[in-house]
Amino acid sequence: MRFCIVACLLLLLGHTLAAAPCDSLKVVIDAIRMEGNETTKEKVLLFELNMAVGDTLDSASLEQRLEENRRRLFNLRLFHEVGYTYTCEEGRVSVVYTMQERWYLYPLPVLTLADRNFNAWLDKKDLSRVDYGVNIIRRNFRGRNEEVRLRVQRGFNKRLELVYRVPYVSRSHKVGFDLGIADYRSRVIDYRTTNNRQRFFEQEQGLPIKRFSVSTGLIHRQSVQRQEGLRFSFVDEAVSDSVLLLNPEYFRQSVRERQYMRIELSKVINLRNSFIYPLTGSYFEAIAAQTLFIKNTGAPITTLRAKYVKYLKLPGKYYYSIGGEVQARLSKRYAYADNVALGFRSLVRGYELNVVGGQHFGLFKQGLTRELFQHEGIQLKFIKSPKFNKVPLALYANAFTDAGYVADQVFEQGNQLANRLLLGGGIGLHMVTFYDFVFRAEYTVNREGNKGFYLSGRFPF
Repeated sequence: MRFCIVACLLLLLGHTLAAAPCDSLKVVIDAIRMEGNETTKEKVLLFELNMAVGDTLDSASLEQRLEENRRRLFNLRLFHEVGYTYTCEEGRVSVVYTMQERWYLYPLPVLTLADRNFNAWLDKKDLSRVDYGVNIIRRNFRGRNEEVRLRVQRGFNKRLELVYRVPYVSRSHKVGFDLGIADYRSRVIDYRTTNNRQRFFEQEQGLPIKRFSVSTGLIHRQSVQRQEGLRFSFVDEAVSDSVLLLNPEYFRQSVRERQYMRIELSKVINLRNSFIYPLTGSYFEAIAAQTLFIKNTGAPITTLRAKYVKYLKLPGKYYYSIGGEVQARLSKRYAYADNVALGFRSLVRGYELNVVGGQHFGLFKQGLTRELFQHEGIQLKFIKSPKFNKVPLALYANAFTDAGYVADQVFEQGNQLANRLLLGGGIGLHMVTFYDFVFRAEYTVNREGNKGFYLSGRFPF
């Protein structure tokens, strides 16, 4: 009995000493191991780290470096959770990263709204404006963080799309590529904007719009946080004669069909603590693109866009975010189809039911967030698979103000929100849960005095 007690004490002491902080000023990374990556190749994960075996680090910054790399692995969005342990003996550190992999094959049914957001669809109250089909997604294909997507969609809008993304094609694991092909056809087209509302035309026979596109891109990945891209796209799109009768400037000067090439350069520096619902860090994105039309079906368009957001930790459970986005689109002549500014990908909250077309825009957003509830994972005992039986849940209260301005010198007539300062603000409840799902419920008021309760399924900025 005494022997057992002494042995247990020695084992406990040994574990304590192994987990104790390093007592030397410098340490050497002696080993890095991954556990729990049944599908994901270990070398793919090692290339994501900003440290390697043999590196010498300051012991004071060791845990900060280990945590930074834990977030890098987690933000690959391949795992439910990532943790780490390490031991330090005589200045030599051994690190073990542990992870729980997600389910990577998603044969998801498509049941989406045909409008640009839920609120625009609800405003029409038209149950026929629904798309259905199947979206098959294979993430982490071959265990190399590759992705294959096949979308077969019917209903209001018909779409057939195939995308293949490979993050690494070079020996240095710094260059990747993607390839996509899509065919889109719709029964309805928004042919004009009046009073900052889209006007739709539904054709009884035939289709008012068809679009075919092919794109490929090269991506230079310094890490999951820092990337540059070069993308080439070809688009062939056509509208019916009925659309041109309603708006001869839809493609400019009664052009019924057009083809164009687009070349795009991009830069992203994503230093947010989480790519799903960030609370601290920063995000920067810049894009420069050139659109060249074939057979004189349009004037060349130069597009410049930049975005920067800062996320700050405040005392207690409060967080603050502030940021802006700007876009300039330069051309000698503009078509209605290219006159897109606020109301789609970017918007001032409070104007969810409006679209504000224009050539240039600026957008400012700020928000104060308070963490209400945070649970790493609610265990569902009736589900055996660890890929599904743990549901994380977080709730946040949010107060925000947005401002935006759209410059439109071509199609501004009858659209009073163009060339005018747009202001909106409100409060909301945000929920973050299973498989990166973000749900927002917000009550907003805008400068025009319009009030509304709006729902959304993505992070606001």
